[in-house]
Amino acid sequence: MKLYAFDEVDESLLLLPMAARRALDHAGRRLSRAGWLSLDVAARRELTQLGSEPRVEDVRVRALVEQASPAALPATPALDPPADAAPPEVGEAFGQSRPLPAALWSSLSPLDRFALAKVAEKRRPERLAAAYAEIVGASALSTHLSAAGAVRMVDVGPKSPTLRRAVAESFVGMSAEAFSRLEQANVGKGDVLGTARIAGIMAAKRTSELIPLCHALAITHVHVDIELDAGTRRVRLLATVETFDRTGVEMEALCAASVAGLTVYDMLKAYDRAMELGPTRLLAKSGGRSGDFAR
Repeated sequence: MKLYAFDEVDESLLLLPMAARRALDHAGRRLSRAGWLSLDVAARRELTQLGSEPRVEDVRVRALVEQASPAALPATPALDPPADAAPPEVGEAFGQSRPLPAALWSSLSPLDRFALAKVAEKRRPERLAAAYAEIVGASALSTHLSAAGAVRMVDVGPKSPTLRRAVAESFVGMSAEAFSRLEQANVGKGDVLGTARIAGIMAAKRTSELIPLCHALAITHVHVDIELDAGTRRVRLLATVETFDRTGVEMEALCAASVAGLTVYDMLKAYDRAMELGPTRLLAKSGGRSGDFAR
């Protein structure tokens, strides 16, 4: 269930939040505030959750609002704003000082795009500013775009160096023969696990050469741990990266785990070309202004 601070709706749901408005628009229903408050809290929460989802379950929305008194009125169902580019009237409402380039707009969730479009309808300056700051300012893509929508590297110069750490994992699944050879160190190319560890460490150090907008960092520590699971015939590559710098090392950890997994594949592909890689994912990060994360 997603609520926006600029919408001034809290967990009590005494007012109709953006997500519930989106759900009602999709279902072709209009509901007064009295009708909204006549619903119990569980129904209001479910309607808000339905409107927060990428795809709205129209049938369920209509079933929930049947309980309202005064009754919900029928309306023409309204679709979400297009995902490829902001409608001209929305871009005009936010103006040049708050750009909505196509790459940024398409990166937003359907609810975020709906909320921006709704705020744009009335063009209240303070609400436009608050909605843009909360939705676009929180977009991971926005800091990598210029006002014209061009890709750019974020300037981290003003930030203070802090201790940063990230942990990522990847997996390689394989056939019984390939796994047996790995366990017994009977591989024509040599030491699979040792080579994968070195490859992961090298990948962490060279991430900025592989990922266009990553910064070159002074990495202080990289560790690649490898675990074998005979039950699933999978290899787990666990990469930990640390630095004392101005930006995080999530990408370095992900690159280390990924390349270590690719190296395992390369050294065993003669025995099993159907090996599967993944999932590859970030497990944890700490340090920096965005705070800590743990899966």
